[in-house]
Amino acid sequence: MLFPQICGICEKVNTDGLCNKCKIELERLVESSIIDTELENRFFNELIYIFKYEGFIRKLILDYKFHEKPYMYISIVAFILKNKKIYEKLQSYDTIIPVPISKKRMKERGYNQSLLIAKQISKDVKIPLQTNCLFKTKNIIEQSKLNKEQRKQNIQNVYELKNREILNNKQILLIDDIYTTGNTVNECAKVLQQAKPQKIDVLVLAKD
Repeated sequence: MLFPQICGICEKVNTDGLCNKCKIELERLVESSIIDTELENRFFNELIYIFKYEGFIRKLILDYKFHEKPYMYISIVAFILKNKKIYEKLQSYDTIIPVPISKKRMKERGYNQSLLIAKQISKDVKIPLQTNCLFKTKNIIEQSKLNKEQRKQNIQNVYELKNREILNNKQILLIDDIYTTGNTVNECAKVLQQAKPQKIDVLVLAKD
């Protein structure tokens, strides 16, 4: 009664975390796809994305990421898992790893937006979540503030792999929020390749 479940998008009371009106709007914008990207020197296999990063979706993700609305992950995951094609694809992985953020960024923001989504998918699809393998060891300029070439340089050598034996010969799903140039997830995948996994795919909410 005091804290009822709400739709994470319009914030109206809704027991499913996603009201019918917002669900219809998201369905109108969905562009779910599983593709091989044209990224040079790619260290992951496939990219799975749900939306194009524009308009309503862009605002939604920016609100979730920067405007202290962590609760939106419930609505986002609820929508993703209603997509039969994506849900069946997710069931093929052995482990889920969110793109980590630095300790400083975690302290400033209070949450890792990719981790919240990864946790919920792990819980609902029943795939183990690993948060003790991939770490971000440096706090860098936010990628969104840089151009394409600067992003590539900015993200190099900022991730570290620990407990690599856990990931050996595993099919890994790496989760992030936005795919723009692909440099962030590719750098993460490059580090994860040290564990000699069987496969690494990437899931993002939206592709630019």
